[in-house]
Amino acid sequence: MTMSAAVPDVGTNWLPDAVSLPAALKESPRGKGNGGGHSGLASTPPIADTNIATPIVDEGDARLVGVPGEPRPERLYRRMRFIRHFEESLLELFERGLLNGTTHACIGQEADAVAVLEHLGDDDHVFSNHRCHGHFLARTGDAFGLMAEIMGKPEGVCGGIGGSQHLCAPGFMSNGIQGGIVPNAAGIALAKQLDGSAGVSAVFIGDGTLGEGVTYETLNLASLWRLPLLIVLEDNEWAQSTPSRVNLAGSMRDRFVAFGFPVFEIDSTDVEELDAVAGRALAQVRTYGGPVAMVIHTYRLCHHSKNDDNRPVDEVAARWDLDPIEIHGRRLDPSARAAIDAEVGSALRDVIDRALLL
Repeated sequence: MTMSAAVPDVGTNWLPDAVSLPAALKESPRGKGNGGGHSGLASTPPIADTNIATPIVDEGDARLVGVPGEPRPERLYRRMRFIRHFEESLLELFERGLLNGTTHACIGQEADAVAVLEHLGDDDHVFSNHRCHGHFLARTGDAFGLMAEIMGKPEGVCGGIGGSQHLCAPGFMSNGIQGGIVPNAAGIALAKQLDGSAGVSAVFIGDGTLGEGVTYETLNLASLWRLPLLIVLEDNEWAQSTPSRVNLAGSMRDRFVAFGFPVFEIDSTDVEELDAVAGRALAQVRTYGGPVAMVIHTYRLCHHSKNDDNRPVDEVAARWDLDPIEIHGRRLDPSARAAIDAEVGSALRDVIDRALLL
């Protein structure tokens, strides 16, 4: 596992002249008096170490999202197990022809969703992509709403018309258009800034999104306007069926550095390691203002969508050794882990049975 927080030296004026900014952005409420780089007072912003996020208020089934006071290692495991079991069930239902449209599972990337969402609160907003189920479940806990949605049922979170990729719920949106989600998330960050909100806009992108020009236009404005934006790049090494090494030149990290973003980079599938880095990244945005990037090098253990997978079989098999469920599950007492597995399984069986009766 490797991680770093890198910020370039951009000279004595971190911000452009005030005349180039919209009037409402000439002085951000987040930048007052803290002397941070994103406040416009320093060339290199300091790095925050303290997590000051407000936890999400859970309203879902306790068997899936846990209860207040649950030991954190067990909570992290429960939430990852919830996402994994949901995705596995979804793929089985797809094979039975019971879903409406396609579906993109996040098996192998559950730790990313759980680690980041643990540090986002009710004032924050999440924008996800085509591989959004884990982010949605970690944010809302609404397994039934998502299951019914993907089945095309009116009881779904979007009335059954959004399907697997296009979700809208309080504090959460997703869209399958790569690149297009980045300016949307920046717009939400801008709205929060103009409202004087303490909230952060977080957006999850994949390595393939780095091939979209609008992403870089957004990075430029987000940096110039010091938007409260967290970009989480999940590099799972493959853009559908193309390895990122053959279509992505240079450094992923340096693409953000070029626009003055502090970057928190980690190569890990360990939820505890990711949790620590995510806490620092969100603290950076909240403490000093301005956008931050978190680059996660991970791996997708399932196919891209449905059952299409052109990756080398031996490569995928080897990466199962880094399964985040197993890495963290081994830390738990075996009886506690078994109990969580049973509770999650029971809860999701109830969800599926209820949805199938619609």
